[in-house]
Amino acid sequence: MRTLAKLLLTTVAAAGLAACAQSEADTMGKPMMSSSASMSPSGMGSSGMGSMDPVMVGGQSMLPSKTIVDNAVNSADHKTLVAAVKAADLVDTLRSPGPFTVFAPTDAAFSQLPPGTVGTLVRPENKQALTGILTYHVVPGRLDMMELQRRIMAGNGSATLKTVQGGTLTAMMNGPHNITLRDAAGHVADISTYDVYQSNGVIHVIDHVLMPK
Repeated sequence: MRTLAKLLLTTVAAAGLAACAQSEADTMGKPMMSSSASMSPSGMGSSGMGSMDPVMVGGQSMLPSKTIVDNAVNSADHKTLVAAVKAADLVDTLRSPGPFTVFAPTDAAFSQLPPGTVGTLVRPENKQALTGILTYHVVPGRLDMMELQRRIMAGNGSATLKTVQGGTLTAMMNGPHNITLRDAAGHVADISTYDVYQSNGVIHVIDHVLMPK
């Protein structure tokens, strides 16, 4: 199992390197894309949660009164992620009080992986590898955009985030209003939608799948 998981991760990481490197080059200096709700004064920071309007993700309103899973299942852009969460038996975990910060890859992000990778990972025999990848996208606590920026500034340009998987992600500013994430292998993902508040945390939508070592 351990050998298979390592091979899967190595295959995915190698195939994603070129795409992620190109994304990093293409997005240097690109302004942040975010919903109007997450950019409004009432939406900035956890103190504004009560008065913030729902953010639209995948054509649906993400209601702050619902859990991470209960919102994600309604997003047309996160069908692959939801299927993977179910295959890894993480539904109950992501419905628990948390709080959690989830960096959620879109279906388009998963489609950049080598053909057949997702289908292989969701097989029962590869549950350990799948769980490792998914929990690498989860950080304990409610880290909204303002908190991420605060940590990056305190770290002189970067912040190390400890994931539930046990590995680390590095958050960096890419221009004045855009945050990128670098995984353990050096691949980079942009946050395309910030501060999608949930009852048990916050989601940030990202454009690439992140990989632990």
